[in-house]
Amino acid sequence: MPAYVIANLQDAAPNAEIAEYMERIPGTFEPYGGRFLVHVTQHEVKEGSWSGSVVMIGFPGIAEARAWWDSPAYQEIAPLRSRHIKGDIIMIEGVPEGYDATATGMALREALADEQG
Repeated sequence: MPAYVIANLQDAAPNAEIAEYMERIPGTFEPYGGRFLVHVTQHEVKEGSWSGSVVMIGFPGIAEARAWWDSPAYQEIAPLRSRHIKGDIIMIEGVPEGYDATATGMALREALADEQG
């Protein structure tokens, strides 16, 4: 299953360390099959609030995403970002090929009916 690292970054002030981080980060995730899916592009809020910038990196699986995050190459450059940009970062597994939300909803409905007798 694919996996993703998603960041919601706040208050990014341009500086030399951020430029260096941006130049070096692709080289850290490429050995793990990672690639940018979203990188600080404009977003449109449809519900709630979502300030800041969005970054999303895709990986072949959660093991590769974790290995990238923990890698010496990424850990070496992470402070270049974290010293200057606040934000929230999550790592999440995607759904398998052929995932069917309708079937998942039907299974939930059946489980709820079983609970109610």
